[in-house]
Amino acid sequence: MTFTSLRRVFLLVLVGAASVLAGCGSGTVFDAFVPKRVVAFGDGFSDLGQVSGQTYSVNDASLSMWPQRVAANYGLTVTAQSAGGLGYAQGNARVSQTPDAAGVAATPTVQQQIDGFLAAKSFDPNDLVIINGGISDMVVQGQALLAGSISPAQYTANVTQAGKDLGTQVRRLVTAGAQHIVVAGVYNIAKTPWGINSGQTGAMSDGSIQFNTSLLTTIVDLGAYVQYADAAYYVNLMANQPASYSLTASNAAACNSVDAGPGIGIGAGQVNSALCNASTITSGVTYNSYLWADNLYMTPAPQVLFANYVLGKLRLRW
Repeated sequence: MTFTSLRRVFLLVLVGAASVLAGCGSGTVFDAFVPKRVVAFGDGFSDLGQVSGQTYSVNDASLSMWPQRVAANYGLTVTAQSAGGLGYAQGNARVSQTPDAAGVAATPTVQQQIDGFLAAKSFDPNDLVIINGGISDMVVQGQALLAGSISPAQYTANVTQAGKDLGTQVRRLVTAGAQHIVVAGVYNIAKTPWGINSGQTGAMSDGSIQFNTSLLTTIVDLGAYVQYADAAYYVNLMANQPASYSLTASNAAACNSVDAGPGIGIGAGQVNSALCNASTITSGVTYNSYLWADNLYMTPAPQVLFANYVLGKLRLRW
């Protein structure tokens, strides 16, 4: 099943659920949903600076991450939980397994991030909850596949389970009272510089599809509460047609901030965008014309474009 057909199936489910809800009650036209706060869980794609204030993009003092941009549209701010905010997402976090993509056991999984929130707080009907996950699981399983320590069949089984696990966490959010949830699956890892240079683009593309298929299957009945943000669909558009999005490069990293350690989980001595700022850009590169900051994570410009895509979905949905 392709990314486009997956998206169509899920949208049909959401439309059906919305129609059922619209048929209930007096038929009154309700005001558009305006969130009072934004809560975020996930991995490096949604990390708002949980460790040392550094995001997985170009740290240029802008609102460089898509959850920040979504919040700003409503006149809200969302900051890292480590700085007193409600952004629990953390780079390299896996959905439910440890250690993380970089081999660190202490990094809270998405499941543990939700545990931490629910231990101290509760959801309000006016919360907008953002959750993503799976990129780090794709890295862990992809590295194992490249090393030959797991078979292609086991790789597929493992990423499929990770997608199901993320769906299980979304169900937890609903059970805990969250009523407006944005869920972002994985973008196509084969379109990242790491995936492009891996020699396993076919497997990584298929793995991304399997993750998202499993996620959508697990949450398909939650249309009243969930808006799916199809990161795979939108990043594919930017990667395949960069000029249409004012991008000049979609297959290389803009940053040169090499991390001697395990960094983003794809090996030592690789560029790590959490160490990247406006002064650590490859010579001659205009970083906001690049899709990728490092070999896995995006620069601020495509983050803004994805946030605008999500906002369009939210305005139509609620």
